[in-house]
Amino acid sequence: MCDHKAHSTAAEPTFHAVDKDRRRLLAGGLAGITAATLGGLSSRAEAAEHAGDPYAPPEKAALPSGGFKLDLARAALVVTDPQIDFLSPDGVTWEVVGESVQEHGTVENIRRLFAAAKQSGITVAVSPHYYYPHDHRWQFNGPLEKLMHNIGMFDRPDPLAALERGSGADFMPEYREFIEDGKTIITSPHKVYGPEQNDLVLQLRKQRVDQVILAGMSANLCVEAHMRELLEQGFEVVVVRDATAAAKLPEGDGYLAALTNFRYMANALWSTEETVARLQA
Repeated sequence: MCDHKAHSTAAEPTFHAVDKDRRRLLAGGLAGITAATLGGLSSRAEAAEHAGDPYAPPEKAALPSGGFKLDLARAALVVTDPQIDFLSPDGVTWEVVGESVQEHGTVENIRRLFAAAKQSGITVAVSPHYYYPHDHRWQFNGPLEKLMHNIGMFDRPDPLAALERGSGADFMPEYREFIEDGKTIITSPHKVYGPEQNDLVLQLRKQRVDQVILAGMSANLCVEAHMRELLEQGFEVVVVRDATAAAKLPEGDGYLAALTNFRYMANALWSTEETVARLQA
């Protein structure tokens, strides 16, 4: 598991730093949730598998094509939360997102998108998720926000300290060569799900970008929230359907929930293979 050192000071007595033992315990707790309560979900998943791929596109679509045409001069790749806590077996959410991540080949597909985007020369931006000690003093939260705070997801000791290597908030090692090349835009952190509270839109506008290829974690949370806000801001948005994933819980399959909305709202919904081919055309 990731090695999180405790960061506790007199000035920040309420900050719950997550050390290695705590992360192991929390991940184990999520594993317990999975084992104890997902039996029904597993049975339903098996039934769906026998009935066909639940994620396959409809045989006869009712919605028209948006007619999206990629213009590399106006396009950017945006990746949300390409971080250890979401995408690595060492992350605190692996027990609930790992199946989906592996099913879609998400880690490798995101890497392929980074590589193709860099080769094509388009703008690349990362919208990360960080929590600082003051974020743990919020007076109210939604269910997923509360869970993320409870398990120490994306925790950093303070806004001024360097990002701790190997922590859950750190970027996946597979992506560092692309993210840390001095050219990728690393926005200020988003705090709930969407980019309303960070500088992503400003950074894209300053690059004269109005088309976004969107990927990252997780499908029904930050990816969908970014898609919705970018659409409202006047961007054309393509979602890469197999470069994301989501939790599977008794409350539902987050990926399946997001996929429906991607089909309804995104200007286009592509596979990684199709996206890479278009970037290299």
